[in-house]
Amino acid sequence: MIKSLILILLFFGTGLVSSFAQDSTATQNSLRSGTITSQFDYIYRVSNSFQEHEVVKKSNLEQLKANVLDSIRTMSKEVSALKLQMTTMGDSVLIMKNLLSAEIEEKNQAIADRDNFSFLGMGIQKAAYSSMMWALVLVMAGALSFFAVQYFRSSSKISKAERDLIEVQEEFEQHRKNTLERERKLKRELIDAQMGRS
Repeated sequence: MIKSLILILLFFGTGLVSSFAQDSTATQNSLRSGTITSQFDYIYRVSNSFQEHEVVKKSNLEQLKANVLDSIRTMSKEVSALKLQMTTMGDSVLIMKNLLSAEIEEKNQAIADRDNFSFLGMGIQKAAYSSMMWALVLVMAGALSFFAVQYFRSSSKISKAERDLIEVQEEFEQHRKNTLERERKLKRELIDAQMGRS
């Protein structure tokens, strides 16, 4: 009977030691890995109830506290890193906005410079300059047409006047010849008349 009692105690002791070792290993594994929620669930499962209170091992609570604090520190670092990244991104966005504003202003200035230029010391738009030049060309073309018409009219009048002058000169020459001829005739007649008297 003592042998069986020793055997039972030995068997029970081995089971208890094995159970304690498994519990300790499970505790270490459950509190060393997994999410905070799974660790709280594990603590709740392994705790004992006493008059509607949960009795939790102090080592488990300390391990859970360390895990929670470690998670909080990790998350705080991540939050700080994200805040720094957001600040950096905000600065980058601000720089990009400034660059974009500068590029837009440069583009507008280039368009204004392309459409405007200095003419006789005044800034003038190319469209206005083009219109002004075309108006000037049209005025000059009109003036040229007017003077060409006047020239051709004057040219025809001059040609007619030259023809008339030539005709008048020819008539005058003819008249002079006739007058000379008459004068000679009259002189002969006078000479003949004077000779006839004598």
